Amino acid sequence: MPEYLGGCSCGAIRFATSKTPLRVGVCHCLDCRKHHGAPFYAAAIYSVNDVKITGEAKAHKGRYFCSECGSSVFAITDDEIELHLGSFDEPNLLTPTYECWTIRRENWLAPIIGAEQFERDRD
Repeated sequence: MPEYLGGCSCGAIRFATSKTPLRVGVCHCLDCRKHHGAPFYAAAIYSVNDVKITGEAKAHKGRYFCSECGSSVFAITDDEIELHLGSFDEPNLLTPTYECWTIRRENWLAPIIGAEQFERDRD
């Protein structure tokens, strides 16, 4: 099994898992856009027990970031942890299988080919 490694920009926060994510997706909702300062957000979602975090992260409304460099690294909701795809050490490890809140997708962004499309939340 591959090991997935990542962390913040300065290396003060690190994560590791050898598990397969529960799902991988892209979100275009206003909340994610505002938090990341980007037109969309991509994450791999795992059971919180399947990911090891080292370093001290600060939190704001379930979103965790490095107090040293400010990098947003992960989010926790209930028993799931979202690892930001941009925080992984290597690119192209995981491919999103769905997009949510496509009603807010920028017109210049094409849908991800083969990904399930949700106008709003997945459910």
